Amino acid sequence: MPAPATPPIGRLLLTGAAGTLGRVLRPRLKRWCTTLRLSDRGDLGAAADGEELQPAALEDRAAMRALLQGVDAVVHLGGISVEAAWAPIQAANITGVYHLYEAARLAGTRRIVFASSNHVVGFYRQHEVIDALAPPRPDTLYGVSKAFGENLSRMYFERYGIETVCLRIGSATPAPENRRMLATWLSFDDLERLVVASLTAPDAGHSIVYGLSDNVTRWWDNRLAAHIGYRPQDSSEPWRAELEAKQPAMAPDDPVRLYHGGVFVELGPYD
Repeated sequence: MPAPATPPIGRLLLTGAAGTLGRVLRPRLKRWCTTLRLSDRGDLGAAADGEELQPAALEDRAAMRALLQGVDAVVHLGGISVEAAWAPIQAANITGVYHLYEAARLAGTRRIVFASSNHVVGFYRQHEVIDALAPPRPDTLYGVSKAFGENLSRMYFERYGIETVCLRIGSATPAPENRRMLATWLSFDDLERLVVASLTAPDAGHSIVYGLSDNVTRWWDNRLAAHIGYRPQDSSEPWRAELEAKQPAMAPDDPVRLYHGGVFVELGPYD
């Protein structure tokens, strides 16, 4: 997607920059900022022109406060992105998110794009179409941690005016891989459109946006996030015939078929 001649953001922080989606967004986001600060615990490689590398652990309060200095906006992909035992979830996705928001408050950062997850609402059934007002029904400890992040970000907006767009990301992959992804798929190009819209919307407030492409099968309704201006352009439909032929239909009472969360509803416990 075309970027403006003058980047609208000064210093943009991308956490989780060494992860799968971080690597996808790293070259795409550079066009939208003067300086792209990259952070992760993993290998970030060499800094390109206009990039700053600043590794930090989310659970390290001092490191997070240093990381947010001079930052105008954040795309927060960092943390545990799958179901896991409680200890790492708590460290990265609970304590770490608190450190991020408190550091943003102290630094004067005004907007955060928070990578939430569809697993915040994973125990809704697949015949139910829900919007951002549907109460959370997390399917895992991971989903609980993302619900916490959404609530924490709301408090920081109401109390301190830090705008947040929470992205309940579906399945961001190069192509849909199974029947469930006919509903949940988010193309990498649409991921970029979603993140850029969230960063540049004139008045984001505190918003929840479902991260999906323009799929025919839909479980999530984004009408309450129209003000963000996200317009998906891709669809899972070209893969439907192939996926339905390759993957037999599951039994009607199979939890993976019943719930939005798919296989996540059967994961764990771990401790």
